This record gives sequence, structure tokens and C-alpha cells, in this order.
Amino acid sequence: MTHSLMLDGPSAAPASGGAPKSLVIFLHGYGSNGADLIDLAPYWAQALPDTLFLAPDAPQPCDGVPYGRQWWPLTSLTPQARAAGVRVSAPALNAYIDTQLATHGLTEDKLALVGFSQGTMMALHVGPRRAKALAGIVGFSGMLADPEALAAEVVTKPPVLLVHGGLDEVLPVAALHQADAGLKALGFEVAAHVSPGLGHSLDEIGLRLGAQFLIEKLA
Repeated sequence: MTHSLMLDGPSAAPASGGAPKSLVIFLHGYGSNGADLIDLAPYWAQALPDTLFLAPDAPQPCDGVPYGRQWWPLTSLTPQARAAGVRVSAPALNAYIDTQLATHGLTEDKLALVGFSQGTMMALHVGPRRAKALAGIVGFSGMLADPEALAAEVVTKPPVLLVHGGLDEVLPVAALHQADAGLKALGFEVAAHVSPGLGHSLDEIGLRLGAQFLIEKLA
């Protein structure tokens, strides 16, 4: 792996001031960057005082978006392109996860992935294919990028929380229902919440549900 592929981005140290006992890795959406999602850390820091929050920038620059990053380009929106796209940055994300666990002397059961949009697709792709189960995955406003392949490729089944806006204009709420059904069919433990009236965004209810889920899974 070349050094240029090593992910990096902002972080927020544990509120306790001590060494981290758990990790939350935020995976941002298309055209965003890690700085956007690390802003969620203060919402959850008091609930998770021993957690180190990390928000790596996706490996690719996003055309036409200053400071924007992408996990893969959205040049095509077909299911085939999505299924291929989610694999593009998976090796870099897995390497980042491995590095962070090793650096902090932690195991997978002390790590949760929290994705938004394209970042949720990455989390739901990478998490279940890892050899050891993660503590959990929180997916905001996302979808299963390659549902057909997951059945053949699933290795572990971390618990999943899916949250979606009922009026999402980018990824319709049907994506939540499809992911919910697809994961449950494979034996995943899934909790799902739809926020009525919410677009392609986060709200206080979603953040609160995310905090409750992470406290339960990382405690």
C-alpha cells in the first residue's frame, strides 16, 4: 500500500482525558470531508467519555467541490456502478481501521463505524466483511450498495442502526427499508428509524438514537 492511500483526518480525544477505551470512526458522504462529521463528536462525547472519535477524509478528491472528498466517483448511478464503487476504497478503509486498532491497542468489539450517505454504504460494505465483528454500525441516510453480493461475502454480523429522513431527496427512504430487510434476512440485528419530514440530513432524534446505540454497544 502506498503512503498516498493512507487515510487521515480530524479526531476528537476522549472527554475523560484518558487513553481511549473505544473508537468511533465517522465516514462522511460524497463531496464532504472528515471535518464535517467530526462536528458530531461533541454531541456524543459526554455519553461516551472514553471514546476516541476519528473522521478520516475519503481517499479521492471530489471533482468540482473544493475540499470535498469521495469514496468513489458518482459518474454513474446504476446499481452496478455502486456495487463496484463501494469496493474502490474498501482496502484503504480496512487498512485505516487496522492501523487505528493497533495504535490504540483495541479490538474490533470496541470499534463502531458511523456513516452518512456514501459513508454509510462504505460502513455496511466493509463492516460485515471483516474477520472479527465490530461493536456496531450506525448508518445515516444510506443504503446497501451491493445487497446481492453481501449474502455470499458476509463474514461477521455486527448490530446495525439505520436512520433516514422520510423526505430524503437524494437517497429515498425506500433505501432504508431495503437495507433493513436485506440485513435482517441474513440474520443481522437491525434497528431502524425514519424521521418524518427530514431530508438528506441528520436531526436531534437521530443523534440521540445513535448515542444510545453506541453506549449500549461500546460500554
